Amino acid sequence: MKNKLRIIGGDWRSRQLSFVDAPGLRPTPARVRETVFNWLQYEIVGKQCLDLYAGSGALGFEAASRGAKSVVQVENNTQACGCLKDNAAALSAGQIKVVQSDVLRYLAGEPQAFDVVFLDPPFGLNLAVQTCRLLEENGWLAKHAKIYVETERNFKWSGMPANWRQLKSKSAGEVGYHLFERTE
Repeated sequence: MKNKLRIIGGDWRSRQLSFVDAPGLRPTPARVRETVFNWLQYEIVGKQCLDLYAGSGALGFEAASRGAKSVVQVENNTQACGCLKDNAAALSAGQIKVVQSDVLRYLAGEPQAFDVVFLDPPFGLNLAVQTCRLLEENGWLAKHAKIYVETERNFKWSGMPANWRQLKSKSAGEVGYHLFERTE
């Protein structure tokens, strides 16, 4: 099943999504997505979600499948954006909006408060902390927003927003995955 993944829960459970081969694009594995959405099971329904560095769209489509009111997927790669739009059309997913943009440029724009943010930047580019700071400093988060961050396993968290607390943290292979909550 090269370049395919399955949605694991919700209305679109077992539906397949296609994605492109692109440098740095690595879909969140099914077992990690299952854990993340177990963590967030009471935080998705009816919420506004932001999927940054969307790539395959696995996290955003999973959130929409599980009842998110809206999902904005931000991705820089033209082919990946085309695939995200095709998948959204195939699922009749009107609650998903695909934005082709560099994430840092997008976060410099007009903010909207999101309840849940999925953040899965390309590894090795030191984008996780910088993106987290922009989310906080530029007004992109609702009062008690949950922020899921996927990083390299041994990522150094220096410089994270002071008003965020880590709720959960696990690793699988070379991937670390973490859930934060904005506390004020």
